[in-house]
Amino acid sequence: MSIRILLADDHVVLRHGLSKSLQAEPDIEVIGLAADGLTAVELAAELSPDVILMDIGMPGLNGIEATRQITKRSPSVRIIALSMHSAKKFILEMFKAGAAGYLLKDCEYDELAAAVRTVASGKNYISPSIGGILIETCTTDDPKRKKDAFSVLTDREREVLQLLTEGKTTKQTAAKLHISPKTVEVHRLNVMNKLKIDNMVQLTKYAIQEGITLPDP
Repeated sequence: MSIRILLADDHVVLRHGLSKSLQAEPDIEVIGLAADGLTAVELAAELSPDVILMDIGMPGLNGIEATRQITKRSPSVRIIALSMHSAKKFILEMFKAGAAGYLLKDCEYDELAAAVRTVASGKNYISPSIGGILIETCTTDDPKRKKDAFSVLTDREREVLQLLTEGKTTKQTAAKLHISPKTVEVHRLNVMNKLKIDNMVQLTKYAIQEGITLPDP
């Protein structure tokens, strides 16, 4: 029985190139492609994949928040982060969100295929390239960790922050999240109060720095 894969990445070339390579494997079937986190969440619910390869930096909803939502709704879905980010805060937050594996995008294809099979069998996979980072994270106390967006803000506040700093209006953000414009404004004010930031320019800079949203291309 084939391992059913969903690929979530905002880079078209990588998404389709990886899909073609994985489809050539005798025991792997790519059943869906997503260009952003919101689509990944929707397709995960619709298609029930065995494994999702999840980028972190995506528009609309980043990979960490998408992973959190998917694993909450469908705990049996196994998610592997496939990211250019090697900073420990991203690695830690992906595993906290429920990911079963983490790979850097410069890994060898054979390692990626092996990771897919490993997590599909119910095990976790940690690439040797990030093993040292995880050990350091577990053995050191980082005071900056207590101030980052993933510990200071709620899930909903981070979702609102990402959409607003990507240029969405209050009404557009409300429609995307299925909440009222007034609720969006409440979340925006809460975010600014918690972060002690009083303008959108600095808020956008903060969101990019924390990996919540992507810088302009």
